[in-house]
Amino acid sequence: MQHTEARTILVSLIEGRHPLSGERLPNECFVHHSDVIRALLLGVGAIDATDARAKRRAALPENVGLGWTTKEEEQLRSEFAAKEPLNAIASGHGRTLRAIEARLERMGLITAEERTTRGGFTSPD
Repeated sequence: MQHTEARTILVSLIEGRHPLSGERLPNECFVHHSDVIRALLLGVGAIDATDARAKRRAALPENVGLGWTTKEEEQLRSEFAAKEPLNAIASGHGRTLRAIEARLERMGLITAEERTTRGGFTSPD
């Protein structure tokens, strides 16, 4: 079952409707109980959070979270020495601008004060 289908079913129940027929459920039906509605809302929230996380992850460059190879560090050192734009370097490496700056700092090529990224992840675009 896909998330969208599960979410549609949960929302129908929250609204007090039969998920297949759309008919209004009787007032004495268990789905009208506040604890059941809260549980259903938590389910919808969990689905939404999972989908949002997957969407954010899909938007990240391909090498996010992967370790750096010696060859990749050598390439980074060469590109930085050639004064290539950091956004272009990030894009070429499939990494975020933040990852590029963090690696340059770790390699002693820039200082923390020279970084443009601090908190969240920055897209290489």
